[in-house]
Amino acid sequence: MPALPSLASLAQLPSEDPAYFAVQYNSRAQVPDNVVHMARWAQMSRQVRERAGWLEDLSYAGAEPGPHDADERLDYFPAEPGAVAGQAPPLLVFLHGGYWRALDKRDHSLVANALPHCSVSVAVTNYSLCPAVSVETILLQAVRSVAWLYREADRLGHDKSRIFVAGHSVGGQMAAMMLTTLWQRVGSDLPADLVKGVVSVSGLHDLEPLRRADFLQVDLKLSEGDVDRLSPAFLPPATDALLVTAVGGLEPEEYHRQTDLLRAGWPANAAAPGSAHVPMPGRHHFNVMDDFADRDSPLLLAVRRMMGVA
Repeated sequence: MPALPSLASLAQLPSEDPAYFAVQYNSRAQVPDNVVHMARWAQMSRQVRERAGWLEDLSYAGAEPGPHDADERLDYFPAEPGAVAGQAPPLLVFLHGGYWRALDKRDHSLVANALPHCSVSVAVTNYSLCPAVSVETILLQAVRSVAWLYREADRLGHDKSRIFVAGHSVGGQMAAMMLTTLWQRVGSDLPADLVKGVVSVSGLHDLEPLRRADFLQVDLKLSEGDVDRLSPAFLPPATDALLVTAVGGLEPEEYHRQTDLLRAGWPANAAAPGSAHVPMPGRHHFNVMDDFADRDSPLLLAVRRMMGVA
């Protein structure tokens, strides 16, 4: 990959006009037939859920009853039995997109189409949605889900020392935030390097442009403080965990800048052996998800190499 511009250069917003960001970040308007692609996600996801052996709606909520317990659920798709002789499989935790205000884990079961056949267990996590809750609340839910999956590893059957987190769009932002998390502050039983690698596909790693896009801000209600606390490109990663990024070649310029921002902000992670940037020519914001379902796609090959199951 060619050398990136500096982080300071990439951090300069390309416009002060809110209308620019409204166009750049309106993915559904950018891809008018998005409903066709999302219907394909749903069909592939239904086919995955027709298989036997997976676990639905596992609660990762805390012991004390909370107002959002019904949202704090995940689906768990174990690696095929016997796929890894004498060794528990790694786990990929997937966090879906939808600008924190739409979609559901059931729309994204397709992520477990190929990976369980490749000796990888998959968890697809649900969370509450804006405007009923804040973006920060959603991120704390994601943290709880990953911590719960670490603690339940022996029961579920995956290797707690090989947990990776992936996400699409704002799910990529959430995945990256898991690498800035100080896990021992979350729980004294959690290791500092709980997350061994992150996959951000079409990720949004600087929240300031979203704050300026009126069609999003009406629900997200991001403050300047939220942007400072929750933009992973400008936060230090807590460990030297691996980083895989990807962005569709047909996506707007801002999505490419957002990906470059994370790689420029986290140069050691991006350059580590096992990390990768995956070009996705011919892909837009919706059909990039197809590559999660194809075991031989460049994206899934990079994910498998990162997880050591190539």
